[in-house]
Amino acid sequence: MYRRVLGAATAAALTLGLAGAAPAPLHRPAAPGVEVWVTTPDGAELLHRRPSVAFHPGASTRTTVTVDPTRTFQRMDGFGASVTDSSAAVLSALPPAERDAALRRLFDPAEGIGISMVRQPVGSSDFTAAAAHYTYDDVPAGQSDFTLSRFSIAHDEQQILPLLRRARSLNPELKVVATPWSPPAWMKTGDSLLEGKLKDDPAVYDAYARYLVKFVQAYAAAGVPVDYLTVQNEPQNRKPNAYPGTDLTAEQEEKVVEALGPLLAKASPRTRILGYDHNWATHPDDVRNTPPGEDPETDYPYRLLDSDAAEWLAGTAYHCYAGDPSAQSALHEAHPDKGIWFTECSGSHGPDDTAAQTFRGTLTWHARNLTVGATRNWAKSVLNWNIALDEHDGPHNGGCGTCTALLTVHGDGGVSTGAEYYTIGHLSKFVRPGAVRIASTSFGTPGWNGQLIDVAFTDPDGSTVLVVHNENDAPRDFAVAVGGQSFEYTLPGGALATFRWPKSAAPKADRREVPLTGATATARPAAADARAAIDADGSTRWSTGQAQAPGQYLQIDLGRRTAFDRIALDSGDNLGDYARSWRIESSEDGTAWHPLATGAGAGQLTTVDLPRSTRTRYLRITNTAAAPGWWSLADVRLYR
Repeated sequence: MYRRVLGAATAAALTLGLAGAAPAPLHRPAAPGVEVWVTTPDGAELLHRRPSVAFHPGASTRTTVTVDPTRTFQRMDGFGASVTDSSAAVLSALPPAERDAALRRLFDPAEGIGISMVRQPVGSSDFTAAAAHYTYDDVPAGQSDFTLSRFSIAHDEQQILPLLRRARSLNPELKVVATPWSPPAWMKTGDSLLEGKLKDDPAVYDAYARYLVKFVQAYAAAGVPVDYLTVQNEPQNRKPNAYPGTDLTAEQEEKVVEALGPLLAKASPRTRILGYDHNWATHPDDVRNTPPGEDPETDYPYRLLDSDAAEWLAGTAYHCYAGDPSAQSALHEAHPDKGIWFTECSGSHGPDDTAAQTFRGTLTWHARNLTVGATRNWAKSVLNWNIALDEHDGPHNGGCGTCTALLTVHGDGGVSTGAEYYTIGHLSKFVRPGAVRIASTSFGTPGWNGQLIDVAFTDPDGSTVLVVHNENDAPRDFAVAVGGQSFEYTLPGGALATFRWPKSAAPKADRREVPLTGATATARPAAADARAAIDADGSTRWSTGQAQAPGQYLQIDLGRRTAFDRIALDSGDNLGDYARSWRIESSEDGTAWHPLATGAGAGQLTTVDLPRSTRTRYLRITNTAAAPGWWSLADVRLYR
C-alpha cells in the first residue's frame, strides 16, 4: 500500500483518533418510521442513534435527496477490513473476554457494526508481526518445490484462522477475499519476496496457480472458505518499502489467470477471481519506477478485461492511493458485464497531528471517497486495510509506519475505535450482503465541493438505507423524498448519517424515471455546459452565471418523441438558485413551441405534473422573472 497524503481541506493526514463505545444494538424489525444514526467529526456522536423521524405527504423547499427504488444498480457483497498478521497478533494478545468483546464490536450485526467481508493476505504483507516475511511454501535459497510438498498454512492456524472462524460464527454472512503480496521466492527473479518479477516460465505459472488453489482448499478445510481471490496485490508497485511485492505485468497476470481459472473452477467453484487489485489511477511512483523501455501500463485493468483471461475474471479490484472513484464507473461503462470490488484503503497520520484533527480528516475523506464515493461508482464492497493495530500503528515489517485501523489495542489492554470503524460501520451495520444500490440524487463530490453526498440501498428484507455525508463544515438543512412523501433533517457540519426505514414505512414510487440517454441540451446564456443539467449527476450543473432574467432557458432535444407526465427541475444544493417563475414548452421540430405549464418556484426542487398524454421530442424550460441570484439546474428528470 501507499500512504495517501491529503490536502489542507481535509486535514494534513489521517489517523485513528478517538475512543468510542460500541454502537447501540440494531433492533429488528424496526418500528415504522425512519431510524437515524449519526457520527460527527468532533466525536461527540459516534454511530449515535437519534430520535426517529417520519415521512409526510408533500414536498420541501429545501435541497432534496430524491430516492428512487425503481432504478437499481450493483448488488452488494459486504464491507470490512483485513485481519492481517499484525491485526491477529494484537487481538490475540488480549485476554479471551476482551478479545471476544472486540470481535463482537466488529462482526456482530446487532451488538457491533456487522462487518460482512474481510480481505486476507495470502502469506506475508507489510503488516506482519513476524520478524521475517513468509509464504506458505518457503524453501532455502537456490531450491525450489514445484510439487508443493512443503506447502503449509500452519502459521495461520496459530492466530489468524481462529479469529476468522470466530468472526464467521458472529456473522455467518461473512465473505472472504484473499490476496497474495508475493509468490514464494523460488518462483521469482531475484529469489526474494521483496520486489522482483514472477519468472516467465510455463512451469512457474502452473506452480503458482496450484499454490493459490492449495491455499483456497486449505482455508476451506480450516473452516474459512474463500469467496474471491486476486493473484497479486498492487502488481505495479515495483518498489515496495521493505515488504513483499511483485512487479507483475498485465501480460503475466493474464497468464496466471489462464492457468488458475480452470484449476480453481474444479477445486473450488465458489471462489471467483478478481484482477488488478490496485489504485484508481496508476500511482506516480509506479510510473517513475517502470524499468526503462517498459510500458507503465496505465490502462492495466482494461488490458485484463480485454484479454482472453477475462473469461475467468469476475471483475476487478481497486485501492484508493491514487486517482478517484470515478475510475470505477469508467471501467464499468467499458465492461458492464464485469463486477467491481473496492479492496483496500488505509488512513495515515503525520507526526504532529492531534487526535481531533486526524479523526476529522479520516472521517470526512473516507466518507466521501469510500462510504459514498466507491459505492456510487459501482463498488460491490468497501474494504479498509488493517482491522486492528496497536497504539504505535503496528506491528509492521517494512511498509507503512503511520497506517491506522478500525480498532486500536492499547498497551493497558484497552480497545478504542477510530474513524474508519464508523465510516465502515455506517454501511456494514445496515446494508446487508445482497442489498442492491438504488438511485438517489447526490450533490457532493469525492474531491470536496462542500455539498451533500449520499448513496442509497434496498436491503434483502425490503428496508431502505440512505447514507448521507455533509461535506460542509456548517450544518445543512435538507429533505429526503420518495414518491410523493418527504421528511426534513438538519445534519451537523462534516457529519455522516445513516437513515433506515422498513418496507412497511416506505412511500411507494408512483412513477418511473424516463432515461435521458442520447438526449442533448443547449441553453441561453451558454456560459456553462447545458449537458450538465441532464447527465443524471446532481454534482454537476448548468447555471446562468449571472443574475436571473426573463428569457433565460434550457432546451432539451430528447432525440425522439418521448412520453412523460411529470418533470422535476432540481437546482441541487446551490441554495437559492431556483427560478422564481418559469414556463415549460414542448415542440416537435425545435422551432414551433407550445405551452405545457407555467408556475412559480418555491425551493430547490420543483416538480410539475403534466397531462398524461404529453409526448414530444423537444422541451424548453424558460425563466420568466428577474432575481439577483443565478439560476441553476443540477438535474432535470422526466417521469411517467
